[in-house]
Amino acid sequence: MAAFSKSDILKSNTLTGWLLAAPLALVLALFLILPICLIVVVSFWQATEFSIIPAFSFENYEFLFGSSVTYTVFLNTFKYAAITWAITLVLGFTIAYYLAFHIRSQTWQTVFFLLCTVPFWTSNIIRMISWIPFLGRNGIANSALLSWGVIDEPLEWLLFSDFAVILAFVHLYTLFMVVPIFNTMMRIDRSLLEAATDAGATGFQTLTNVIIPLCKPGIMIGSIFVLTLVMGDFITVRLMSGSQSANVGRLISNDIALLQYPSASATAVILLITVLLMISALLRLVDIRKEL
Repeated sequence: MAAFSKSDILKSNTLTGWLLAAPLALVLALFLILPICLIVVVSFWQATEFSIIPAFSFENYEFLFGSSVTYTVFLNTFKYAAITWAITLVLGFTIAYYLAFHIRSQTWQTVFFLLCTVPFWTSNIIRMISWIPFLGRNGIANSALLSWGVIDEPLEWLLFSDFAVILAFVHLYTLFMVVPIFNTMMRIDRSLLEAATDAGATGFQTLTNVIIPLCKPGIMIGSIFVLTLVMGDFITVRLMSGSQSANVGRLISNDIALLQYPSASATAVILLITVLLMISALLRLVDIRKEL
């Protein structure tokens, strides 16, 4: 038999690797890269009330950056994203910490973790609509507060407000923060916690100096999930604000409803760039490759 050199073997392995990756690369190119490229191209087209003109123009971007509405909507989107991120981080970390360190039995950990996923067995819209009879003027919350004598008249801000929007976001996306943090906590070597206790560290010191630093990759992954989902969501804002508030996703949805596809594409490109900048900033803080 002919002897194969080391370089021949390396070339063969490289070719095999490319052949194995080719189908997935093709799917990625067709269903992710190509649509994004088309959106970028259409964003430079012109549009009238009756037609779309495939002519290169910056007018969509000039209109976006020249309108005060754009900045107001983006600030509103950042507000929703920041508040939702902060609340889901606290809730997600607390739930994951309880599951990882206070539930000793792996069976019960699985049971409680599955309970956290129960809301995902129904659609997002149904879960959002379920808040309306609870938060409404004559809903369960106001009725209970009135019967307890806590308030004298129904609270108007419970529904169709920023409070309702953020509450729905937290309800929808907290699990996306729980899962990666819980995953990183389960990987923590328990001997490190015992060593911290033996060294005289208090529970708070162990939390801040051992657990939180080791959970940073999970926190970053959960943050990326929550921020990207909130930034792109529009139906939650529309339903829970009673069409009184708007975010970037809602702006894109309105343009599409009016058949203003070039304008919607330009807004989508700006949103995509913004989200990518946020993700790149998060990735520079923590190396999450060890979690993938």
